[in-house]
Amino acid sequence: MARDYYEVLGVPKTADAEQIQQAFRKLARRHHPDVNKDPAAEERFKEINEAYQVLSDPKTRARYDRFGPDFRQIPEDYDEQVAAGRAARAGGFRGGGPEGGEYVDFGGAGVRFEDLFGDIFGGQGGPAGRGGQGGRGSRGGRGGVRMAGADQTAELELSVEEAYRGGKRKITIGGAGGRDYDVTIPAGVVDGQRIRLAGQGGRGYGDAPAGDLYLQIRIAPHPRFRLSGRDITVDLPVSPWEAALGATVPVPTPGGTAKVVVPAGSSTGRKLRLRGEGMPNPKGPPGDLYAEVRIMVPATPTDRERELFEQLAAASSFDPRRRS
Repeated sequence: MARDYYEVLGVPKTADAEQIQQAFRKLARRHHPDVNKDPAAEERFKEINEAYQVLSDPKTRARYDRFGPDFRQIPEDYDEQVAAGRAARAGGFRGGGPEGGEYVDFGGAGVRFEDLFGDIFGGQGGPAGRGGQGGRGSRGGRGGVRMAGADQTAELELSVEEAYRGGKRKITIGGAGGRDYDVTIPAGVVDGQRIRLAGQGGRGYGDAPAGDLYLQIRIAPHPRFRLSGRDITVDLPVSPWEAALGATVPVPTPGGTAKVVVPAGSSTGRKLRLRGEGMPNPKGPPGDLYAEVRIMVPATPTDRERELFEQLAAASSFDPRRRS
């Protein structure tokens, strides 16, 4: 049984978006595998990410609040399906399909044909209606009733690195006892993009085709990389002397380590652009990577370092608080 997402983040069900974000950041810093070497940290981090992805999206959160942990199994047009089923029960069923059969394009993932129309058409091979007359809607009538399988949507969460490089991945949808899929992830997928698995959605009724399964990409928050479309921003720690004198320093990217030139006189907040080092794009130019300068000082300077800083302070007339 999946844990309650509010419990995972340690927030009440009345928590607002800011409280949810603050709770996530605090827990993500504590449990990220790069920081926490506990073998259980990675699974805990994944659980925290999943909870945040659901609760940070107002639409997804509303569905979770309404349907609980199985909300992903409920079609997004659930209310419309219920209304259509009631209308069908009240007013009968019409529609012509190929070869005289009945065809219903009804997005009914998880909605049984018999539940909606059984009392109108009767059972297998039975009468079509309460009057006992066979009809075009009967499964025993002309061509049989056909109902297209519903298109279905599921979320696929990826790390920034997985989205960057793409590749093969086996996923299971439906929890324990669910269905396995082999998915090819294109390099450079972005948040919100969909991957289509043709014919892997809801089963068709009769000989109607199955629907498609769409995997909607969700890129998990990363402790280092920040994404904006295909552009990536990463903090670049530099020493005071590197910032003042200039230097060539390494910068991490999802694809490995690159080099960036820090111009002399750089201050915290300056962004250095690495063209084409952002997310790949199979249909156009890749994104860029921005290394944002962060000047760091020794937390516990040695006696010699303190002496040199004191000499610099005595010799320099620079005042960072004075407007130029």
